[in-house]
Amino acid sequence: MESLFRCPICGEALSREDGRYLCRSGHSFDMAREGYVNLLPANRQHSKAPGDDREMAAARTRFLDGGWYGPLRDTLCALVRDLAPRSPDLLDAGCGEGWYTQALARTAAACGGRTAGVDLSKPSVKRAARRCSDGEFAVGTVYHLPVADGRIDVLVDCFAPLAAEEFARVLRRGGRFLYVVPGPRHLWGLKEVLYDRPYENEDKREGYPGLRYLDVVPVETSFTLPDRQCVQDLFRMTPYYWKTPREGVERLAGLDRLTVTGQFRIHVMERV
Repeated sequence: MESLFRCPICGEALSREDGRYLCRSGHSFDMAREGYVNLLPANRQHSKAPGDDREMAAARTRFLDGGWYGPLRDTLCALVRDLAPRSPDLLDAGCGEGWYTQALARTAAACGGRTAGVDLSKPSVKRAARRCSDGEFAVGTVYHLPVADGRIDVLVDCFAPLAAEEFARVLRRGGRFLYVVPGPRHLWGLKEVLYDRPYENEDKREGYPGLRYLDVVPVETSFTLPDRQCVQDLFRMTPYYWKTPREGVERLAGLDRLTVTGQFRIHVMERV
């Protein structure tokens, strides 16, 4: 069966057969038992275990499975239904553990389409492949996607690194790019605990070669995390985990519940 992925060695199309991915030049990549494939060449690995580790992937899974970001996921799916052509090829770039990808894959499938996900983190991709058996998943980097030029109809980047030039390369002309970033006061309740002087995120749009803006869709939700595990899972999956002063970490560790706002911006762009 033809894959949405291409060979990371020679760039030819890959097909899936007998538990492996194979290109016409004979390069072969075995599928793991969870159903994903590793398409990250050794010379593009900056460490032995790049991307989010097992603990961070588990924390993100627990938090997202709580449904706290459900409004964001629902809005992404609605945009795909509204913007995608018939039988779309959808790529989730930086798919993480697949919580968004699963819903996006169902939406694409309802239109006769297919979905693939790529992430640098092997523990995350393992979870994504188990969660979403009707999608394709690969360990890879968003800066060198294992996808052919002009192959993708809808590309989603939800809090993953932005590789605008590479995204424009893999999108078909007229293809849509949905880029999720935090709003100015995203997770403000958390930041008020962590920092003595919390600051708002920038709220801006930037131009990218090969892409033009169609819209910026705001999504906002408020929720109360009911226990210490939920609070720590949220903290563990944010960049604040790596750059918070010790005093802020200690304040957060003493909380058994926390009310926060999820404030998102979905930047909708088109490949020109």
